[in-house]
Amino acid sequence: MSISRTDKRGTLIVVVGPTGSGKSALAVELAKHYGAPVISTDSRQFYRGLPIGTAQPTAKEQAAAKHYFIADREVEDDFNCGKYEVEALALLDKLFTEHDHVVAVGGSGLYIQALCEGMDDLPDADPTLREELKQRLEDEGVVALAEELRQLDPAYAEKADLCNPARVMRALEVCISTGKPYSEQRSGKVAERPFHIIKVGTDMPRDILYERINRRVDMMIEEGLIEEARSVYPKRHLNALQTVGYREMFDYFDSKCTLEEAIELIKRNSRRYAKRQLTWFRRDTEIGWYAPSDVESIVKFIDGKILQN
Repeated sequence: MSISRTDKRGTLIVVVGPTGSGKSALAVELAKHYGAPVISTDSRQFYRGLPIGTAQPTAKEQAAAKHYFIADREVEDDFNCGKYEVEALALLDKLFTEHDHVVAVGGSGLYIQALCEGMDDLPDADPTLREELKQRLEDEGVVALAEELRQLDPAYAEKADLCNPARVMRALEVCISTGKPYSEQRSGKVAERPFHIIKVGTDMPRDILYERINRRVDMMIEEGLIEEARSVYPKRHLNALQTVGYREMFDYFDSKCTLEEAIELIKRNSRRYAKRQLTWFRRDTEIGWYAPSDVESIVKFIDGKILQN
């Protein structure tokens, strides 16, 4: 049954953008302005023990506004978009009984899609197949799995992030277990939500963004990224650690590169990730793009959208 606009309660303000673009700070400013809590849509900030490499909100930011989905589970926990959708919607149902607004922030496109639009009803992962693919990922690397995905589903492989092990593995699981291309089983239907959604994107010139990313990586090193990565090195096979910052450090620990090379690779791969994020988000015409420091204009944009609702 469809939900009328008048029956919807509360507004979810979704802040998106590439890594290093000031999303977290903006989300806190908006949370303070609207008296709203903040929920993360970042697929790596969910895990404990990774505050530096995943750029989790600082203690000051978390003190300024209540945050959810930050360091609330272990890296061993099996968590994905589908589970996030269920947990996040249940949380929002409670939060909107106490708040007119909630701010969601992060750069993980699939998790934002799960929250705002829902996920397709795809088959659950077969545990045996999942373990086989995990072992292959460890033995052969993501490039080999991505090549198999290209063979089984060239349409999806053409637009997917083939550097993302979780995404490649999930698509392969569906292809292998059903015998059909993953792309053919994605309906693209948007689920109705019982709340209004307003999206804001953090925007800045590409050269400034890349400079911010490089500077942030240097700050992460100063804050202890090497030690943090070393503390989780024994768990390097886990999906939660197949991400920029940790993969490069693990290669350094394995003597595959020097520390200087690892740091430069983190910067390069972070810039590439930011470019892929921007490509993903630019397709969404509902996003209003602003400089992250232009809070006044962003609030005017949000308030205008709220009046339309």
